Amino acid sequence: MKKKEIEEYLSKFKGSEGGYPFGPEALVFKVMGKMFALVSQQEETPRVTLKCSPADGEVLVSQFDSVIPGYYMNKKHWITISLNGDLSGEMIRDLSSESYHLVVSKLTKTDKKKLEESQ
Repeated sequence: MKKKEIEEYLSKFKGSEGGYPFGPEALVFKVMGKMFALVSQQEETPRVTLKCSPADGEVLVSQFDSVIPGYYMNKKHWITISLNGDLSGEMIRDLSSESYHLVVSKLTKTDKKKLEESQ
């Protein structure tokens, strides 16, 4: 999967907003102000960092060379995936969707309602 493809996919989630709070090196995607993905911008092999359950993270890190514990993140709840072709596009999309839904599930009732009402 190419960097442009994952960025377009992440931007399509309801309430998704991309920005550069850490500078031009990382495009961060948030929902209701909470980060669910980060895409590196200036690396030879782009990477995407996603939230995941600790159990899923352990399995993915042990099975795939392109998956490491979250780079500069809580290594228990985040994974970083090199976009080098080791993981299929479908799997990266599934992991991205799971990251989004994990973050949405932890939103306050008020924020969940605002998200549902947004277009």
